[in-house]
Amino acid sequence: MRTDSLGQMIAFVSATMVATAAWPQFRGSNCQGVADGENPPAIVDRETHLVWKSPLPPGVSSPCIWGNRIFVTACRSDTGQVELICLDREQGSVRWRRNPPTKGVEKVHEISSPAYSTPATDGERVYVHYAMHGLVAYDADGNTSWDHPLPPTQAGDYGGGASPIVSGGLVFLRIPRQGEDSLLLAIRAQDGAIAWKVEDSSVGGGRATPVVWKEGEGSALGVLMSGRFTAYDLASGTVLWSYFDAPLGANSTPAVGSEGLFLVGSTVFGSRENILPLPDFDELLRQYDRNQDGRLALGELPEKVLLVDRGGSGGAGNLGLGEPLRGEFGTNHIFDRQGWLESAAKFYASVTQESLTKAAVYSLRYGMKAGGTTNRLVWSHSKGVPEIPSPLLYRQRLYVVKNGGVLTCRHALTGNLIFEERLGAPGGYYASPVAGDGRLYLASDRGVVTVVAADGAFSVLSQVALDEGLMATPALAGGRLYVRTGQHLWAFGDRRN
Repeated sequence: MRTDSLGQMIAFVSATMVATAAWPQFRGSNCQGVADGENPPAIVDRETHLVWKSPLPPGVSSPCIWGNRIFVTACRSDTGQVELICLDREQGSVRWRRNPPTKGVEKVHEISSPAYSTPATDGERVYVHYAMHGLVAYDADGNTSWDHPLPPTQAGDYGGGASPIVSGGLVFLRIPRQGEDSLLLAIRAQDGAIAWKVEDSSVGGGRATPVVWKEGEGSALGVLMSGRFTAYDLASGTVLWSYFDAPLGANSTPAVGSEGLFLVGSTVFGSRENILPLPDFDELLRQYDRNQDGRLALGELPEKVLLVDRGGSGGAGNLGLGEPLRGEFGTNHIFDRQGWLESAAKFYASVTQESLTKAAVYSLRYGMKAGGTTNRLVWSHSKGVPEIPSPLLYRQRLYVVKNGGVLTCRHALTGNLIFEERLGAPGGYYASPVAGDGRLYLASDRGVVTVVAADGAFSVLSQVALDEGLMATPALAGGRLYVRTGQHLWAFGDRRN
């Protein structure tokens, strides 16, 4: 390492040791979304609590914060490449930008962005995963500390979703690779060398970021995957235990507490609540039988006859009944009453199979002594299950938010319902809830940020519309709430700070 770079690093570490502002990775400390003692604003509005607003290229990753620096990935509009941007936390101005050594971006879903991976930092370096290149570590001024090329992420049409995390001097990262063994990596933060790795196809199932907790005499790294949850020894990568009865959809980062582990698992349709009753044939004839022949042609059946309604903005992810039937029978197929009842009911039965609709919010015991599946499950509930947002464990209560702006609160120990209320901010919910100093912060994809009291009784403290799309999880640090929308990064707080 050059002497000037070492001096810069020492100055950076010295400065940040006294700094209180820290949100070091996706959802902050250990990805849990909690920042007590940071004094975030109870009122979030543009008139009195907007400290600054800075333009930012598109992306859905969250801010990563340490000291006076904010790190965020974005997808440049001119080149289409993912870049790392460092902003000044006090002013919102750009300090520096860096591009990956390798060009090219990962294919992702149209509602997402190639800039989905949130950076992580330990105060010495910031670690960024570029899906088509690998893991790169930078110092405070954007100098490359080390560069570890990795196989490109191959996660199908939806893209990856996990972010790197830092714990115990290691950077942990999962890389899905369709058709090949996926990777779970532990990379030494100091020099970028691999400490251990797991090559297993199951590791790629899902998009959840790993979490860490104490396990026996050591620590464990937990990964939610499609159909299972596995705990690995943090130091060696050895499997400690697995839970094999998890739902297939694994997009949400688990919550960890003294009460246990809390997970959310959905399905390809979200949850059972999203699947609508089969339409009545006579009603369909009345509305769509244009030639009045008493039969129903697929060409007459519009996509808007919904089978699955996710409750998101613009009908994102909805499934019209005509779509799968066209795929099965072709566009010229004609149903009489009996044919409709047999084929539509058959298809409807197939999408409501337990294996496809098993979605739940659930609690597990951790620890190797807990034994198998039966002994690990503490409680589970199939109502109020989100698809993307992670659960939030805060002050012995578990909070989840789902599309439509429905906030559910349960007792962490028992799973008993405390309340289920609408936030008054409909639309899709992709951002995970965060909390600090007795307040919850929730954000809809329509750009509405809602602040709710976290005292066990539902009470909205403030609500603001930012008039931009919003999918990134907010960050809390240094008395401020940081919100990344489609075109800007916003800082809310007391303007005197």
